[in-house]
Amino acid sequence: MAVVKPFRGLRPPYALAEDLACLPYDVMNTEEAAQMAEGKECSLLHITRSEIDLPAGTDTHSDEVYNKSVENFGLWQTNGWLVQDEKPHFYIYAQTMEGRTQYGIAGCASVDDYLSGVIKKHELTRPDKEQDRMVHVRVNNANIEPVFFTYPAVAEIDEIVSKIVADEKPVYDFTAEDGFGHHFWVIKDSKTNKLIEKLFAEKVPCTYVADGHHRTAAAALVGKEKRDANPNHTGKEEYNFFLAVHFPDNQLRIIDYNRTVKDLNGLTPGQFLARLDNSFIIEEKGTSICKPEKLHNFSMYLEGIWYSLTAREGTFNDDDPIDVLDVTILTNQILSPVLDIQDLRRSKRIDFIGGIRGLGELEKRVNSGEMKVAFALYPVSMSQLITIADSGNIMPPKTTWFEPKLRSGLVIHLLD
Repeated sequence: MAVVKPFRGLRPPYALAEDLACLPYDVMNTEEAAQMAEGKECSLLHITRSEIDLPAGTDTHSDEVYNKSVENFGLWQTNGWLVQDEKPHFYIYAQTMEGRTQYGIAGCASVDDYLSGVIKKHELTRPDKEQDRMVHVRVNNANIEPVFFTYPAVAEIDEIVSKIVADEKPVYDFTAEDGFGHHFWVIKDSKTNKLIEKLFAEKVPCTYVADGHHRTAAAALVGKEKRDANPNHTGKEEYNFFLAVHFPDNQLRIIDYNRTVKDLNGLTPGQFLARLDNSFIIEEKGTSICKPEKLHNFSMYLEGIWYSLTAREGTFNDDDPIDVLDVTILTNQILSPVLDIQDLRRSKRIDFIGGIRGLGELEKRVNSGEMKVAFALYPVSMSQLITIADSGNIMPPKTTWFEPKLRSGLVIHLLD
């Protein structure tokens, strides 16, 4: 059963929460991070993307960047921009998007659960990103950014959350610049905190990484490093746990995660389309954006034209949880055999675009000449994700995109 425990969160004062909170480090580049932090002296981006405080062109994986992160993290605490709660708590973190609100429990997940498989994964991680986040956790001795988990909904937990939300005013409540609402409660009653911990231990057999596989792996592996280095390890130390926000599975939805490719592997556009005809029914749609209509239907943007691609019978196996995925079909029928992209985790010829940016972003990347072709995919479902994780299978990288993203900085977990 899942271990989820309360902790002494490090949090901003109410007046600073909106300016301090920021999007996760991995949904932006350095230039975008600098723009987002502009005019916000206390933005957490000075810690999670600390290269914005260094000369342009500084290697984001250099010691200078990590050292600046540590310096800023200490300064934020000295300035009182981050203050630790006196007692352990669970926290409720709710997000509102397009009139729909989802309610999560912010608490500490267990390193042991990650290592034993009680925390289930559905995606592979990229080694370079995993190592980067491990260094960031290690040098700051903290889980500065939460990870996004889901679990099989438990009615008793839902009832607790509903009562607190109805009876108490949130300690943070703001609408971010992207229009998404963020609402945050501290669960102060000790009996309620103990009951939530007990309900997870008795009612939740496993949890699932929804978003933040690299941060999850980094947090768990640094925790393991610290236990291996401690001859007096007891299992109760804070480094045995890491920060996660746990959402019931029936409140979440997944949006599309799309692909762009830099070249056609030496083919002309005509030759490329001819190769695709073997595996897809191709329909030219013109210059207006074309969105996938259902599973196994793709949209492609090439040379200023949108196409609908429908996978032909025999190109997938509906009885195989991995083979039936549209990301698998795209890889097996186009990316690998036609475009010669053999390793999605390491190839520099492919990029991944979250659906929150819209299909106009795909047009932009191709029209600029940066990319040659773009593919839009129909989103996977929560049931597909859970089936794959439960069966021990792994999705290809960059398969799921959850929205809204958790804002980093509303609560931080210190490792000692």
